Amino acid sequence: MKLGFGMTQEQTQKLVMTPELRLAIKVLQLSTVELQEYIEEQLVENPVLETAEEVGEEAGETGDSAPEDRLSKKESERLDIDWEQYFDDTGETWSGSVVNREQEELRFDNFIAEIPTLQSHLLFQLGLAGFNEEEKTVGEFLIGNIDGNGYLECSVDEAAIQCGVLFAAAERVLQIIQGFDPPGVGARNLRECLLIQYEQLNLQDDLLKQIINYHLEEVAAGKAMKVAKKMGVSLNEIQRSIDQLKLLEPKPGRKFSSSEGTRYIVPDVVVEKVDGEYIILVNDISAPRLTVNPVYREIIRGNQCQGESRKYVESKLNSALWLIKSIEQRRVTLYRVARCIVDFQRDFFERGIKFLQPMNLKRVAEFLGVHESTVSRATANKYMQSPRGVFDMKFFFSSGVANTQGTMTSAEAVKKMIRELVENEDQRKPLSDQKIAGLLQDRGVDISRRTVAKYRDEIGILPISQRRRY
Repeated sequence: MKLGFGMTQEQTQKLVMTPELRLAIKVLQLSTVELQEYIEEQLVENPVLETAEEVGEEAGETGDSAPEDRLSKKESERLDIDWEQYFDDTGETWSGSVVNREQEELRFDNFIAEIPTLQSHLLFQLGLAGFNEEEKTVGEFLIGNIDGNGYLECSVDEAAIQCGVLFAAAERVLQIIQGFDPPGVGARNLRECLLIQYEQLNLQDDLLKQIINYHLEEVAAGKAMKVAKKMGVSLNEIQRSIDQLKLLEPKPGRKFSSSEGTRYIVPDVVVEKVDGEYIILVNDISAPRLTVNPVYREIIRGNQCQGESRKYVESKLNSALWLIKSIEQRRVTLYRVARCIVDFQRDFFERGIKFLQPMNLKRVAEFLGVHESTVSRATANKYMQSPRGVFDMKFFFSSGVANTQGTMTSAEAVKKMIRELVENEDQRKPLSDQKIAGLLQDRGVDISRRTVAKYRDEIGILPISQRRRY
C-alpha cells in the first residue's frame, strides 16, 4: 500500500457553541434569584434593554376629575377629618401646614429583630464581666477564635503571646468565658464541653462524670455492657446515666445564627391543585419584564448613525433580543419539565412519599424530545412548591428497588418504610438490618441487607448496638 499526502473534501457534522447557545444554556440553569440578579446586571451593561413597567393613568394626566371629587356627598362628610384634633390626639403639634415632629418616626424596620450571633452574644456578656482593658483584650481574642459550634480553636498559650499577657491571666479569662451562656461554650474538646455543662447544671451524678472522663468513646460505640462490667454497676444504672448524658449539648453554639444570615428558598415552580387537576406556575414574577428601548430601534430604522456607532447599537440590540428569547425559552422548558414531573409523580402528590416513583433524567428527556443535559440544567438548583411542601426538583429523580410485582419502588419510599419500622421497634430488642430487610420483603420490596444498611446510614439512623436500651 502506497502512502502519500493528498487533499480530500469531506462533510462532517459537529456542534458549534455559538454565543447565543452559551447564553441560552447559562440562563436555563439559573435559579429565580440568580436570574433576577443576572437581569439587573444586564440592565446596567446594555443601554438598549429596559423594563416594561405597567403604569396606571394618573388623575392629573386625564381630563377626569380627581378621585375625591367623584365621592358622593355622604362619603365626603364621612371622610371629613379634623386634622388639628387628630394631631392633638396623636401627640404631634399642628402649625399651619407644617407638622413638627419632635420624635423620630417609627418604622417597620425598628420592629424587625435579628437573632444574635454567638460572638455578639459572648461579647455582650464580656462587657458585663468587669474586666480591665488588658483582660478585655484577651477575652475578645478568645471569643474571636470560637467557632460556630462553640469550641475554642486556639490554645491559651497563643492567646497569651498574641495579647502580651501571662499564661495564668489568659487561663483565668478563659475560665470566666467558659461560665458564659450557653453552657459549655469555650471548651477545647467534647469532654471538656460536657464537663462544663455537668458543673453548671449541678447534676451531681458521679457515675455520669466517670463516663464523661473515661468511657465516652465506648458509650458512643454502644458498648454499654462493657462499660458496666468495667465500672462494676448494673446496666440499668449505666442506661440512666447515658440518658442524662444525651440531654447535654455537644455543640452549644449551634442554636445561634451564623454570620451569613438566614437564606430563604424562592420556589422556581409552584404546583397548585385546582378542581382535581394540578396547575403549573413558573415563578417569574420577581424578575423584571424586559423590552427593547424604542429610541434605539428608531435610530437603526432611520439610519441616524453609521459606522462604528451603528455596529455598537446593532450588537447591543442582538444581545438584548437573544437575552429576551433565552428567558422565554427557559420559562417554556422549565414548565415542560415540571409538567412531566407532576404527571409522572401524580401518586406522590396525591398519596405521599411512599408512592414516589423511580425516575431518571433519560426518561424525562425522551418524553420531551430533548437531551438529558437540558433536563439536568432545567432542574439544577431549582425548587418546586407543592401541596406536599417545597422540594428540590432533583428530589423527584431517584433510583429504585425491584419489588415482587415486577416494577420498581423508589429509594425515598424505601427509606420512609425503614424509618417507620425503626420508630415502632422495641428499643430493648431493636431490629437488625437483616430483620428490616425481611420485613420489607414481606411488603413486596426485594432488598438486601447491605442496601438496608446503606439507606439507614443515609437517613441518619444508628446501628442496632447504639439503638438498644437496657
